Amino acid sequence: MTSVTLPRPQPRPEILAIDAYVPGKSRVAGVARVHKLSSNESPLGPSPKAIEAFRKCAGDLALYPDGSASVLREAIGSRFGLDPSRIICGNGSDELLALLAHAFLRPGDEGLYSEYGFLEYPICIRAAGGVPVIATESDKTANVDAMLSKVSGRTKIVFLANPNNPTGTYLSFAEVKRLHAALPPDCLLVIDAAYAEYVQRNDYAAGIELAATCENVVMTRTFSKIHGLANLRIGWAYGPAYVVDALNRMRGPFNLNGPALAAGVASLADTAHIEKAIEHNARWLPWLSREIAALGIEVTPSVGNFVLLRFDEAQGRGAKEADAFLSARGFILRAVAAYGLPDCLRLTVGNEEANRGVVAALGEFMRAERG
Repeated sequence: MTSVTLPRPQPRPEILAIDAYVPGKSRVAGVARVHKLSSNESPLGPSPKAIEAFRKCAGDLALYPDGSASVLREAIGSRFGLDPSRIICGNGSDELLALLAHAFLRPGDEGLYSEYGFLEYPICIRAAGGVPVIATESDKTANVDAMLSKVSGRTKIVFLANPNNPTGTYLSFAEVKRLHAALPPDCLLVIDAAYAEYVQRNDYAAGIELAATCENVVMTRTFSKIHGLANLRIGWAYGPAYVVDALNRMRGPFNLNGPALAAGVASLADTAHIEKAIEHNARWLPWLSREIAALGIEVTPSVGNFVLLRFDEAQGRGAKEADAFLSARGFILRAVAAYGLPDCLRLTVGNEEANRGVVAALGEFMRAERG
């Protein structure tokens, strides 16, 4: 008997062309205690004030949250000296990146990003019907001239992660301004500054100035990193009023939950906790970079809360072997083959125990490799 295939709804072809985002692993079978160093989460966790604010919302779970996130937008505006009406909050900055792509890309338009840029960018571009265009990098760093060489009449959005994940590299503010100045006025520059608070370089700027003064620049930020609130999914963006208006027309009416809003406001107010997180990273990022490089592993200079490690297969075992070796000992790193970096692992700065432990384990791996 011949089976008959009935017609059914079909997804758009560009949706099926998307490689789904795969998060880093968080557990290892057979290993009871692990140090999760794969997701760039804060080793200090959230502010105690944020936890308290979250718990106080328990009695209000039957109520809808503030659909405009007005208190959180006002708190962000006060913290950074911004106009709250030009701030939009989202379910993580990921939601805002997707909304920007949907708002400014028509079918066939091009979205540009750098070679090792965040994997969400091509997902957002394809989902909006756009065409992803990749610009090569130099020393795992976005190259302005390479990006500009890829700009065409169809380029309508440029995503720039600064600092970049997973490499940890960054562009100076002068280079970001040079990129922006050469873009067509109808092309939107999106500066994804998720790791801005960690940067300790005088020539860096998160992009607030450009977003405040230009009609084609948006800056996105997150509470998932320095604030330690990744589980609550809080992101925000600042840009021209017309851009924020367009995004507000598209977003869900209650895209942030009440406990997230409350925790975000409380976290912003706890500047001591934020400073403590910055100080912790400023101590351990260079320590990890120095100690790991001394083992003979290539470390990409980073300004974020993570480092990219490159393993030389010619010397013995590569990134896959290192990943398995470390995982068996309870240290979970992020494999980044999906970024086109199959010989690398990304290591998040952890607490002191995790940092010292992973360096010791890497040393053991390298000694075993040579043996």
